[in-house]
Amino acid sequence: MKKIKDNWGYIVSLILLIIFIIWMIFDYTKKKNILQEYSKNFFYMDTYINVRIYSNNSKKANEALNEIDKIYSDYHKLVDRYNKYDNIKNIYYINNNDSDSEYLEIDSRLYDLIEYGLNAYKETNGLININMGELIDIWKTYREKESGVPSTEELMSANIDINRIKISSNKILNNHPNIDLGALAKGYVSEIVSEYLESVGFDKYLINAGGNVIVGNHYGDGEYKIGIEDPTDSNGIYEIIKGNNICITTSGDYQRYYDYNGVRYHHIIDPNTLYPSNYVKSVTVITKDGALGDMLSTALFLMSVDEGKEFIKKYDNVEAVWYTTDNETIKSEGFDKYEQK
Repeated sequence: MKKIKDNWGYIVSLILLIIFIIWMIFDYTKKKNILQEYSKNFFYMDTYINVRIYSNNSKKANEALNEIDKIYSDYHKLVDRYNKYDNIKNIYYINNNDSDSEYLEIDSRLYDLIEYGLNAYKETNGLININMGELIDIWKTYREKESGVPSTEELMSANIDINRIKISSNKILNNHPNIDLGALAKGYVSEIVSEYLESVGFDKYLINAGGNVIVGNHYGDGEYKIGIEDPTDSNGIYEIIKGNNICITTSGDYQRYYDYNGVRYHHIIDPNTLYPSNYVKSVTVITKDGALGDMLSTALFLMSVDEGKEFIKKYDNVEAVWYTTDNETIKSEGFDKYEQK
């Protein structure tokens, strides 16, 4: 009888030990699979940028954030039209070059972005014009002194002819254009960052580049919720969008502007009138591509709401919401599937 009791005690101890080991393995696996947030802030292209990666691999996540820093930094220098950098043939170099060369060789990344801009001109019937640097600078001067309005003659003196820009085989015609990529660069580069994250195995992330937000899969079991800023209240949110693997891009009259004689003059200039557009206070688009989102939000801001609703019908998986000058909101037909009820 004593031997049976001893054996039974041994069996119970063994069972408890096995249970403990299984619990330890389960607990370790659970902890290993818990996603941590890795975040980094940047300031490029005159915009505060935040990127968050959700991962259980600290080394890999921080390496990715450092690479993202480099991507934004490189493009910041390439699209800069006010500063030159050693050994970088950027927009400043193109706009201010005084050499006798017929064509200038440029960085392939900048070439691709300029080509994208030329295609955007065709896609938007001229509303996105990357040769508006002279016109933008005129308005920038008045905005910085927060006084006065340029005359029609002064505005018409700006040469915004898109045909000044000719490119071929990583070269651009040395035709003294005045290129400005501000309407496209943030969304374009943020899309590159998103594609980079996916390529190195991160599918759970959030990129917030001012009015450009791109999200991957949610770090939990839910969906991201992104608020759209109320254009009449800098601390207010008038709409909440929910979803995963989407891009949310907003253009508005409240981001860079000045008021003069009771009129708001903002930074989004209509190439047809040469004046800031006044169709709406803001427009937000939901897309699957950050570059497309940036292009569309600017283009829609430069159209009437009815024109914009018709315009986006040619794109798949694109929805929009307009905040009108009468403080009303108008939504595209399928927008409600993204609304936080």
